[in-house]
Amino acid sequence: MFQVTPRLNFMKLFLDNRPRAYAQMHGDADYPNLQGVVYFYEVPSGGLLVEAELFGLPDFGNPDTPAFYGFHIHENGDCSNRFLNAGGHYNPGNRLHPHHAGDMPPLLSLDGYTWISFYNPALELYDIVGKSVIIHREADDFTTQPSGNAGQMIGCGVIRLTDEQRNN
Repeated sequence: MFQVTPRLNFMKLFLDNRPRAYAQMHGDADYPNLQGVVYFYEVPSGGLLVEAELFGLPDFGNPDTPAFYGFHIHENGDCSNRFLNAGGHYNPGNRLHPHHAGDMPPLLSLDGYTWISFYNPALELYDIVGKSVIIHREADDFTTQPSGNAGQMIGCGVIRLTDEQRNN
């Protein structure tokens, strides 16, 4: 049975292929092959649709075995100093983890590749532009405060408006 749900609006955003912001991801010196893009699409009813495609995630000696990685928006758009200058999780509501606005689902990678999309009603475009997206070496445990014990930051990208959005 066909049912009209928000999914149809999300599909239209993907089909239009007009993200409003993006983060060009890269690894540090220890993970130079990590690369990809995270896209942010504005949802007309509020929130953002987030899409990420990443390559070169490390398998840590376990090829052909799925691996999870922490995935968050951090408060500063600064990927220097081995990503430490990105600061903590973006958390404007001062909430406990995993209820920060910047908490996102974990990435699941097989042989270094992942693609994910999800809706986050807690994010708004102009609140996150200039912040960073961070990939952590370990999976988020969704419990440990303040940030889920996800370990070392291995990938980073600064969230920027697309050229089309800047020109409007």
